[in-house]
Amino acid sequence: MPTTAAAKMAPASSPPSTRRCERDEELHLPGAAAPRGRCDWPGPEPNERGGEVGSGAAGALPAGGQRPAGGGKMAPGDRRWQRLWVPVPHPPAGSCLLLLLLLLLLLCGQLGGGQKKKENLLAEKVEQLMEWSSRRSVIRMNGDKFRRFVKAPPRNYSVIVMFTALQPQRQCSVCRQANEEYQVLANSWRYSSAFSNKLFFTIVDYDEGADVFQQLNMNSAPTFMHFPPKGKPKRADTFDLQRIGFAAEQLAKWIADRTDVHIRVFRPPNYSGTIALALLVSLVGGLLYLRRNNLEFIYNKTGWAMAALCVVFAMTSGQMWNHIRGPPYAHKNPQNGQVSYIHGSSQAQFVAESHIILLLNAAITMGMVLLNEAATSKGDVGKRRTS
Repeated sequence: MPTTAAAKMAPASSPPSTRRCERDEELHLPGAAAPRGRCDWPGPEPNERGGEVGSGAAGALPAGGQRPAGGGKMAPGDRRWQRLWVPVPHPPAGSCLLLLLLLLLLLCGQLGGGQKKKENLLAEKVEQLMEWSSRRSVIRMNGDKFRRFVKAPPRNYSVIVMFTALQPQRQCSVCRQANEEYQVLANSWRYSSAFSNKLFFTIVDYDEGADVFQQLNMNSAPTFMHFPPKGKPKRADTFDLQRIGFAAEQLAKWIADRTDVHIRVFRPPNYSGTIALALLVSLVGGLLYLRRNNLEFIYNKTGWAMAALCVVFAMTSGQMWNHIRGPPYAHKNPQNGQVSYIHGSSQAQFVAESHIILLLNAAITMGMVLLNEAATSKGDVGKRRTS
């Protein structure tokens, strides 16, 4: 037990004291921490020698707070001496209030600085995107640009991203066709009166951002995705290319549903259809002019039957669907290089698939014609069997 201040013991003839501690003094129980201040607390029996407590004389208390018995020692069963301590006074209320105000000011300053930093970062990103859009309607991005301007916050603009594979070694014809429609749509937005910094068109090529394809678990191209200003893309933010097609008008309608930005598509003049129709009419007219003295071929049933079969083959094989949707001739997997001529979905097809169907239908029709001719003709038996 640590030594105490000079606390005098009561005389032997005096009765046990019941003095309480003065104001601002509290009881310190045995085993507690060392006191900061003490008050006098006489025990049940005084020390015969009248020594001072804690002075090292016979009256000093040993460790444990109990007097030893006999010869200046405490008798068995005597009370333990208890220690009292005075607490350190609390700081004034004004100091606590001032400290609290300083902490609040520091916290507000940090929050304000963070908000200002976000605003500056957002302004820099928008300014950079506007500069790129002024040079080219579709912004080309690699992995770093994609993560910084499309994925990372803050962002108050929408981004339309076309994931594609335009390199010649990829042999993705549908990627080139979809890119042409995408360029038409982006140019229509760039040069329209409603152009603003709320929507940007970008493109990520597989050979320039393979890490982006891996990050999004994407294994096919082309794919159109919308990244909203806040939150992550939802299922409807991925354009359904197989069901709708990739025409610029369809893409504009999808963008209007996702962003409320309406784009009027302006296409450059295309005279190829007009020229093809003029050539066809000229060819037919020239043929009729050359055969103007013998027009019996017009009444040839076989010729009309062949023409009708060609139209039927084209329609039943899906050539009209190809003309409307613009699918690729075939699909080459960018990972293993395997070429697929048959589409895996019942809702779509490749051009090669329609050609295969056309040939199968033509072979079946020709077989039926030959079988009918062999049964009705009276020619050589060997030829009939071959037919």
